Amino acid sequence: MTVPRMLAALFAAAVTSLLAAPAPAAIKTQWIDYRQGDQALQGYLAYDDSRSGKRPGVLLVHRRDGMSAMTQEDARRVAKLGYVVFAPDIYGKEFRPTEVKEMIALSRKFQDDRPLMRARIAAGFDVLRSNKRVDPAKIAVIGYCFGGNVAVEFAEQGPPIVGSVIIHGSFRNFAPGAAKNIHGRMLILHGADDHEAPLSDINRLTGEMTAAKVGWELRLYSGTGHNFTADAQNDDERHANIESQIATAGFLKGVLGR
Repeated sequence: MTVPRMLAALFAAAVTSLLAAPAPAAIKTQWIDYRQGDQALQGYLAYDDSRSGKRPGVLLVHRRDGMSAMTQEDARRVAKLGYVVFAPDIYGKEFRPTEVKEMIALSRKFQDDRPLMRARIAAGFDVLRSNKRVDPAKIAVIGYCFGGNVAVEFAEQGPPIVGSVIIHGSFRNFAPGAAKNIHGRMLILHGADDHEAPLSDINRLTGEMTAAKVGWELRLYSGTGHNFTADAQNDDERHANIESQIATAGFLKGVLGR
């Protein structure tokens, strides 16, 4: 084959490959107003609008910064994997903290009031489960930081979920023995140097899950502290952020079947 013909063939192959490649996901987003009791809430929905029919859902629980731009970015990224993602509003529609002291006060309010925490996450779960695009038999939960605490608390109430991912979560004040109620597997992605959420707290939970025969996996990232997905301080934490996204995608594919 002459050089011009070879170049033409390579160009044609490249064009064919590009045409055959899947189109970029058309992620549609919208704010959803709902309520829990007398409290107005506003959550964030993200899904691939190019897909049709029902698909698995993911309940994505925010960090202590609430319904922030980062929470919205997380929701869009997970939606690109083919899931309907709903980020529930735990704090309330009028609570959008910007200062750390506000974030600490709001998150502590719910850590100290577990019935309220459970009511807020359950309200968000109901919004996702009732969405016409969602297969209610295939819902998983992701919780970051404070949201990890919320996600474990929710899982221990026994909702019909197929799995939970806890990313640099906190593991405080869980009722002894409640892990026996967990449905589905649990993946914990955590910094080995996280002093805000020490391994002793995680070990109590994993010990209870083992006793209750709940499937779980713990991945520790060396040289990594707390909140590594939001504020990576070194190469280890940047690596942990990337690896946690890969691990989350693989886990969701395993438990959700796509």
